[in-house]
Amino acid sequence: MASLKHLPAVKGAKVLMVGAGGIGCELLKTLALSGFQDIHIIDMDTIEVSNLNRQFLFRQSHVGQSKAKVAREAVLKFRPHISITPYHANVKDSDFNVDFFKQFNVVLNGLDNLDARRHVNRLCLAADVPLIESGTTGFLGQVTVHVKGRTECYECQPKPAPKTYPVCTITSTPSKFVHCIVWAKELLFAKLFGDKNQANDLNVRSSDGASSSKQAEDVFEHRKDEDIEQYGRRIYDHVFGYNIEVALSNEETWKNRNRPKPIYSSEFMPNDLSQQNGSMEKNGAANDMSSVSAMASLGMKNPQDVWSLKENSRVFLEALKLFFLKREKEIGNLTFDKDDQLAVEFVTAAANIRAASFGIPLHGLFEAKGIAGNIVHAVATTNAIIAGLIVIEAIKVLQNDTKNYRMTYCLEHPTRKMLLMPVEPFEPNRSCYVCSETPLSLEINTHRAKLRDFVEKIVKAMLGMSLPLIMHGPALLYEVGDDLDEEMVANYAANLDKVLSELPTPVTSGTMLTIEDLQQELSCQINIKHREEFDEEKEPDGMVLSGWTQAPSVVKDDKESIANAGSTSNEPPVEAEKNDEIEIPPEKKRKLSENSEAGDQDSSSVDGDTRNPDKLQVLDDDDELMIFDNWDSVANKKIRMQ
Repeated sequence: MASLKHLPAVKGAKVLMVGAGGIGCELLKTLALSGFQDIHIIDMDTIEVSNLNRQFLFRQSHVGQSKAKVAREAVLKFRPHISITPYHANVKDSDFNVDFFKQFNVVLNGLDNLDARRHVNRLCLAADVPLIESGTTGFLGQVTVHVKGRTECYECQPKPAPKTYPVCTITSTPSKFVHCIVWAKELLFAKLFGDKNQANDLNVRSSDGASSSKQAEDVFEHRKDEDIEQYGRRIYDHVFGYNIEVALSNEETWKNRNRPKPIYSSEFMPNDLSQQNGSMEKNGAANDMSSVSAMASLGMKNPQDVWSLKENSRVFLEALKLFFLKREKEIGNLTFDKDDQLAVEFVTAAANIRAASFGIPLHGLFEAKGIAGNIVHAVATTNAIIAGLIVIEAIKVLQNDTKNYRMTYCLEHPTRKMLLMPVEPFEPNRSCYVCSETPLSLEINTHRAKLRDFVEKIVKAMLGMSLPLIMHGPALLYEVGDDLDEEMVANYAANLDKVLSELPTPVTSGTMLTIEDLQQELSCQINIKHREEFDEEKEPDGMVLSGWTQAPSVVKDDKESIANAGSTSNEPPVEAEKNDEIEIPPEKKRKLSENSEAGDQDSSSVDGDTRNPDKLQVLDDDDELMIFDNWDSVANKKIRMQ
């Protein structure tokens, strides 16, 4: 329960929680027990079985129900006299606009993705409502305070893009198991079970008699009246045998690499397919996705076992067969889902067979699922600690106790005998395009790139705008909205397929575009710079956005500067898991905030020297591990740690 001196601020506060998952369950409980009387919760998710081990407000009987609504019901059982308003909805819905946010005294985030976090950050800035951010990964966690004009906003420090790999590495020269996972998930699974019209790098034609026809047959197409087990063998032989042989024909590629080995199903599987069939009776109803399992069919139980090549081959063929026999209606619309048991089995088996071909160690299903789903297994205790810290900071915000705001980091190992490390917030970054409206710069080939490329890859993917409006001076090039008439929609759709230099108001080198999102009440400007050539491997999108650089270091009263740097590179096309080979960004320096009116407290020292560690581990808000190195030096730099 909050102390008596805090009660007026707590009882009179109207609080918005975004997210009712791992952190959200703990947070709602702690808010209720701390005396908060008016709490609103937004969460679009429903409860899954995998949530039950840590999201303690939920039970088996709640599976499939709204997280926000069930969380409310659970808390009201022990705090029946408080008001909890749930919204089973997406925080990006138009109902949750700036006016909606203005009614709250503070917003508390318990989200699990960067896009939604950026959206909430922008609405809080527009509504001038304090935001308290949080995140956890395993034993690591953090809570940060963002108050407009006083501390940096969530986007003042650009968030590193997820680790990505060039397509050529994934398709031709994998050297790590994660490369095989990405190949199995993004290419093979998508080709067999996803949108058939989607471009895919697996379209190598078999050199059989059919290839001499006017149009070679797509080897991935299930032929009419073809036995499903024969089809599975044909796919197996094509991707693990024939495609590898095609790759080996390029001798130049393998001069300094280990040559892969083609694998054919006949090496490990009997010609009589009936000898290796699984038991269909061991699978559940066809309409129950979670009950269909190749492992169950084959009598395999332990997900932590590392299967042999033969076992992987059996799982691969059995999973493919089950998709066609029990989930045929879904084929053509499937995307990989880490909670889809059959999909995880298929991807694990396919990745292991490919790994065996390239001499890469095999992995068990449990480990492969973690890589494929970008999973760092949650720890309930970390969520509880972070929820408590959120409430502590919320009370400070409600009391306007600015000098005591803290960013607090939960560490896995003690630093100076501390597992919780508080740090004073930074002041707003004057180079932040979100809260300081600093222009960005975009290098792009204006004679080749289409407006659609700019909208999808820059405006939506990198800038996180949901309902963008693009202007060149007074001319409107693109707009999204429900109030547009048919003619305007047709005009904007036509513009999307035009190259930038051929738009009605041409976009050329030196053009300054204004990008707005009316829902977020965000506006920024982008200076266009024409560039002819791009490195296909390092810059596969053919465009480079810059301007997210940090403000120069300013040192006052001999206070120390702490560097915060972020990458401005665009994302290559294939995403990998989060914790692989994190690079060190270039050194930048930023000054600390000056929240303390007295100005006599060293920003890196609180309660003696416990705030002055040699190394402070920090978890960034999008689940990337960071480390402050050489804390005592003015030339500090923030390093992303592997």
